[in-house]
This record gives sequence, C-alpha cells and structure tokens, in this order.
Amino acid sequence: MKVLDLGRVLSAPFCAAMLGDMGADVVKIEQPEKGDDSRGFMPRKDDVSTYFINFNRSKRGITLDLKKGKEVFLELIKNVDVVVENFRPGVMKKLGLDYAELKKVNPRLIYAAISGFGQTGPYAHRAGYDTMAQAMSGIMSVTGFPGSEPTRCGASVADIMGGLQAVIGILAALRYREKTGEGQMVDISLVDVSVVGLSSVNQVYLTSGRVPLRNGNSYESSAPGGGYHTKDGYFIMNGSAPKFWGILCNAMKKPELLEDPRFATNALRVTHKKELDAIVTAWTKTMTTDEIINLLLPLGFAVAPVMTIDQVVADPHIGGVRQMFGEVNHPQIGKIRVTNQAVKMSATNPEIRRSSPLLGEHNKDVYQGELGLSEERLADMRRDGII
Repeated sequence: MKVLDLGRVLSAPFCAAMLGDMGADVVKIEQPEKGDDSRGFMPRKDDVSTYFINFNRSKRGITLDLKKGKEVFLELIKNVDVVVENFRPGVMKKLGLDYAELKKVNPRLIYAAISGFGQTGPYAHRAGYDTMAQAMSGIMSVTGFPGSEPTRCGASVADIMGGLQAVIGILAALRYREKTGEGQMVDISLVDVSVVGLSSVNQVYLTSGRVPLRNGNSYESSAPGGGYHTKDGYFIMNGSAPKFWGILCNAMKKPELLEDPRFATNALRVTHKKELDAIVTAWTKTMTTDEIINLLLPLGFAVAPVMTIDQVVADPHIGGVRQMFGEVNHPQIGKIRVTNQAVKMSATNPEIRRSSPLLGEHNKDVYQGELGLSEERLADMRRDGII
C-alpha cells in the first residue's frame, strides 16, 4: 500500500507512521527548506528533534511546494492508495487539491483528513488543536479533582486518538475498495474522537440528565475504586464487583462492612463513596504500596501502582515482553529509543522499518526512480523552489 503523508506535527504523522510500521510504503511530503514544524520541537538530541523522529519513523521523505509543484503532486497521486493530511479544512481546496479534485485523477484514492472540528459544520474552518478538542469535547470538564480548575490530560490524547481513528477509517475504506474498486474520504475530527473517548462519562448525562463533574481518580459509576494513599505513595484499585468487595472487606479485616446497609450494592457504595473511601484510606495508609499490591494481586484484585515514565520504560512487562519502546538508527544522531505500536499480531506484527527521513532525503528515489523525471528536471525543480 502506498501512502502520501502531508501531515504536520502529530495526528496525521502518527497515523502515517502506524501505517508504515504495518508495512505500507509511506512517503512524507514536506515544504522545501523548512519542513514539518515539528523538526524544531523538543526534546532534541544533538540539535535533532526526537519528537519528529518518533512520529515520522517508517517513512521515506521528499520535499514539494504544493503551490508550485501541483502538476508533480498530481503525478504522484496517480499511483498511491492513501493520502493523509491535517490541514485546516479549505486549505487543500484552495490549492485545487482537495478530495473532489484528486479522485478525478485517481478514483481509487482513499483521502484521510484530520482536523480540529471536521470538514462539515459551523466550526469546520476554526483552528483546532489537541487542547481545544479536550476543552470542547468535555474531557477537561471532568479531569482534575473536585474544586480544581478544568485540567488538560497530561498527553496529547486527542491527537493520538485522531490518528488511531484515521487508521481505522483507512483500513475500512481499503476493505470497501476491495469490493467496489472505489475510494472515499475519511473525515476525522479531534473533537469527535475526544467525545468518543468520553463515552462512559457521556452516558451518565444521556441516561440521567446529571452533568458529571471532576471526580479526581475516582470512578463515576462504581465504588470502591480509584486512587488511594499508602505509607509511601499512591496506588489505583477497583473493588466494586460483589466478589471483590467481599475480598476487600476480608483483607481489611472488616467483614461487618458486608452487612452495612450503606454499602449493600454498588449503587449504594457510589452514593456513600465519601464515607467508604475514608474507611479504605485509613487501611491503605497502614501499608506501603508494594505491600498492598502484593496482598491483593494474588487474590485476583484489579490493583496497580501509579508509575512514573522511567518506571514504565524499565518495567519487565511493558518495556520488556510487550516491547513498547523500540529503537531507530538515525543517520545524524545514531540510535534513539521511541514509543512502539500497541497492536500486536501473530503473522504481520507491526515493526519500526526505518528512521524518520532527513528533509528531502528521498527526492531522487521518488521523483527520478518512480516518476521517471530526468536529472535536468530535478535540477530545475530545485532551482525554482518546487523541491
């Protein structure tokens, strides 16, 4: 599968990198001389952005000014399966390169567009980034502790979810094309994907009319559960199911709680969550985090420490067996570790296939080797700022 990645920064580049890890031939197109803005992002090693490397591995790279090089871009479109972009809606149309025009050149083309608010609707032409999506989807309204200000998630989750949903849409469109021979457009909105990410919380309002608020690390619909302090730290558990509620009461040596009418059902435990959490916390504070986890895990309890990033990378399960941190060999800075894909497959497991490209690294390979342009034509294109 051949993919043209017009993406910038995160959501579209992540989508294209995931396709590349899965085996697609991905060619990233960047503005001549300048390149993707994220080439200037932190963190950096030897003045090379490892942020850029992470989201642009498993790709080849060319430069092309879409205004000056429209004719060349249309030649590329004839032989690709997928285009991925995350421009503001209207930008590609202004260039005469939107899906309506490109499908005339290649009716089998699958065109995935990721934007803040989607291609339709009154907000379509607004600038929209990860934080705006978290704000307008409701994520920030329920993130944080009671009484605190609305809080953004600590990572760009809307961008990542947008890239993932785009991959799902592309794969579904490819399956449709196998049956019909026709491509289609995949329209992904960062706000939409964030709303989907909030599905369980949305359902509280859709069912009862009650607007969920910030609830810290507690669950909205079950108790006991969430975060609890220990002698030396903090951990997360879920003991709401009847079986585990009983196990927890016995572990705390408080079997009388099983007869307490305030805690007879999960719904009642949620209603009396404040009193219940005070009882549980009084117990958890008598032990270290490791002691509690080592006590509850053998009982089948859902329990976990709150880990820092260095602990995650070093973890024998996550960083070890599950191989969630891979390595690329960058031509300028050598070996650098990056975050791997979460998809694991028995026959075609995704893998990082190459480092991110240097700016315009594969111009000759693509334009001369694949489009058949002459050396003289390439020289003219360089002189005119097309590449």
